[in-house]
Amino acid sequence: MLAINTDGASRGNPGLSGIGVVIKRDGHIITEYKEFIGQRTNNQAEYSALKKALEIASAIDKYATVFSDSELVINQRNNKMKVRNKQLKIICREISKLESHFNSIVYRHVPREKNTEADILANKAIDEYLKYKNPKV
Repeated sequence: MLAINTDGASRGNPGLSGIGVVIKRDGHIITEYKEFIGQRTNNQAEYSALKKALEIASAIDKYATVFSDSELVINQRNNKMKVRNKQLKIICREISKLESHFNSIVYRHVPREKNTEADILANKAIDEYLKYKNPKV
């Protein structure tokens, strides 16, 4: 079974955004992923991180637990809250299709301090973009 940590970072809401994904098996990192995703809201960034994580993980294993510090994402994926935002509804449909590739997928909320690896990657993606855009900084 995979343990997947995801995080989306947004500097501003909306603002420059990045995603971070850490996938582990038996406590060992299998893969890490980071990407600058442009201007997004914080919730869009969180969902984008989840989508990318499921895309990657579906090729590795059919059993996964996803950990996120976004209560909104976790509550919505566990059907405790409805998705009302139009943009989020679109990405949620895409995520539902990805979930069908798994035999079992569980969503768990973790405090921010237990999600630091994914958070660091998401922020690093933004930092690398800014450094590339402004190499003198």
